[in-house]
Amino acid sequence: MVIPTLIGIMVINFALTQFVPGGPVEQVLARLEGEGDAFSAITGGGNDAAMGQDQGMADERYIGSRGLPPEFIDDLERQFGFARIICEEGFTGKPSTKVPECYKETIGVFERFTIMMSNYARLDFGESYFRSIGVLELVLEKMPVSISLGLWSTLLAYMISIPLGIRKAVRDGSQFDTWTSGAIIIGYAIPGFLFAIVLLVVFAGGSYVRWFPLRGLTSDGFVDMSLFGKAVDYLWHITLPVLASTISAFATLTLLTKNSFLDEIRKQYVMTARAKGLSEKSVLYGHVFRNAMLIVIASFPAVFIGVFFGGSLIIETIFSLDGLGRLGFEAAVSRDYPVVFGTLFVFGLLGLVVGIISDLMYVWIDPRIDFEGQG
Repeated sequence: MVIPTLIGIMVINFALTQFVPGGPVEQVLARLEGEGDAFSAITGGGNDAAMGQDQGMADERYIGSRGLPPEFIDDLERQFGFARIICEEGFTGKPSTKVPECYKETIGVFERFTIMMSNYARLDFGESYFRSIGVLELVLEKMPVSISLGLWSTLLAYMISIPLGIRKAVRDGSQFDTWTSGAIIIGYAIPGFLFAIVLLVVFAGGSYVRWFPLRGLTSDGFVDMSLFGKAVDYLWHITLPVLASTISAFATLTLLTKNSFLDEIRKQYVMTARAKGLSEKSVLYGHVFRNAMLIVIASFPAVFIGVFFGGSLIIETIFSLDGLGRLGFEAAVSRDYPVVFGTLFVFGLLGLVVGIISDLMYVWIDPRIDFEGQG
């Protein structure tokens, strides 16, 4: 199902972009007209209307382009893959005299999608419209920031949620279980971007103390630091973004751990182990732990992808981190279609592959699981 699912993702998103006003051509024309934004060029202001009366011969599809030569617009469409120039030999009326006759042919939506997917099948993602750099190269350049943020957030969530979930399962129904559940629900209800703003205000010099930097992933003199200094500087910068992106991951993982342990504690083999005189610690960590942690450990890839994608845009924007979240947002705003669809293809494929890895981890950790036998 990976291939048809991936194709479905691309078809739906490609179709949606056809209804979004303001393509890359409009973006370039808006910048040349000094408007800075294609939306104002599309809606058209009073100045554009006045210019349109004097220059009615301009291309009517681009309201902000009036005053620019139509040949320039045709060249833009060709560069962005929306049209092609076809030249044919024609007679001038004189015997044996031929001259090329060229005309513009618009490339249809279906053909553009087919060309794009055939290129992606060869791992050819093209170049950014506005950055003059390959899409894959651009993604690889931004990926370390997002991976580090997602990886540290996932590890922190596991380091806190697993011990907390075990303790909640052992003390199920106690006051500790009640108030920690309330705290977890409150943390889950707080949006990550709001928690990020609170962290900046309190700990990054907003109104109280300035223990952590306000933005960026490294300091200015990072290159000249020692290896230990670089590690400390990196951890100093990544602390607040990781906390902000992890706040909502505690609830699901903690409750998953607790419920998994409760299911195992109530099974017959645990009662038998206790009847044999084993200590509660030996029963809990010698028998229950390895069985209860199967589903928690096997879900690590899915949790990592969830943290990696979820909220990365807002967190990266608030803390001025140049990662994939900001890259995707800026590409969508500027209608940089190669970046938009290239990253969508890569991340869609990555998410589907991680789903397969999660299933394989279930089988590897617990051989009793048989997906083929479910039929």
